[in-house]
Amino acid sequence: MFDHIGLHVRDLSTSIAFYTAALAPLGFVLCSRDDTSAGFGPKGAPALWLYAAPKSRPTSVHVAFTSSKRALVDRFHTAGISAGGKDNGKPGLRADYGPTYYAAFLIDPDGNNVEAVCLA
Repeated sequence: MFDHIGLHVRDLSTSIAFYTAALAPLGFVLCSRDDTSAGFGPKGAPALWLYAAPKSRPTSVHVAFTSSKRALVDRFHTAGISAGGKDNGKPGLRADYGPTYYAAFLIDPDGNNVEAVCLA
């Protein structure tokens, strides 16, 4: 349904560092960057856009990224914590969501709930 999503961030450099680290295990990279924005996704196809908005009020959204393997969900969580994210749910099976729903949750530098999920 979605082609891309955009998030306003207070500190673009901090958010770029967080998303670069957290998304790397899932195979997503920084595809585009200028002084006011950055795009992440598969190489050459940014789908998550960060827009510098230093005076923006904090918002809270939930974004979930697909992972092909559970081990990559684990690595997403570890890398995100190392890059300044806050734990919002350690990697593990979430049987109440579905019998194979394996996910981890982080809070990004702007308070967004960021998830990696593997359904295999």
